[in-house]
Amino acid sequence: MREVISTDRAPSAIGPYSQAIRANGLLFTAGQIALDPASGQVVEGGIVGQTIRVLENLRGIVEAAGSSLDRTVKATVYLLDMSDFAAMNEIYARYFPNDPPARSTVQASRLPRDVRVEIDLIVLS
Repeated sequence: MREVISTDRAPSAIGPYSQAIRANGLLFTAGQIALDPASGQVVEGGIVGQTIRVLENLRGIVEAAGSSLDRTVKATVYLLDMSDFAAMNEIYARYFPNDPPARSTVQASRLPRDVRVEIDLIVLS
């Protein structure tokens, strides 16, 4: 079974994809960037502000699906510049304080809307 998850607590999809898909007890989110759900604009604040917005977007999607961030099993972080790793990691740790999920972090040559960070999650549904 496959279920599309959609919420106004995260930006609407800007292409042919869903905010998240629930399948076989797992929730797979689309990569989230630092778009404010209300305005559709990239948030200010550099890597810190963008990481907060990304994780708040993800929280909105995960909670709309009836789950929570503490049920995340895997995260993938895409950074525009690996020199942002420490600042991103400090914010990330606030959202996953106990038993954090497995994670991969990679540097990408370019991200949508020229943001500094994009994150996607796999969460127990």
